[in-house]
Amino acid sequence: MPRPAPVTAVEDSEGHGPRVCDDMTVEVALAVMASARVEYLTVCDGDNRSTALITLLRLADLRESDTYTDRIRLRDVLAETLPLPGGRSGGVGEYGRVPGVPALSC
Repeated sequence: MPRPAPVTAVEDSEGHGPRVCDDMTVEVALAVMASARVEYLTVCDGDNRSTALITLLRLADLRESDTYTDRIRLRDVLAETLPLPGGRSGGVGEYGRVPGVPALSC
């Protein structure tokens, strides 16, 4: 039986909370949030760029939905609600980076 990949969560240097890679599953993200006692995670992509913030409430709602499976990854959740052309939501700036959050390794 294959072992699960190690969980990587890096505390942001400016106090914005743990940063995680977008390939993390929702289940693992919820566990990270519970252990870190935070309400959101900063999500980064494969190029180590901050792409979004994801909240505990959003993940908990997803987990309770009929469409939820334990294989859903954070990138899948983020892809569901793309920003409107010409504007960004949730405090995400140019190129999908969260202002004030440095690009750290995931």
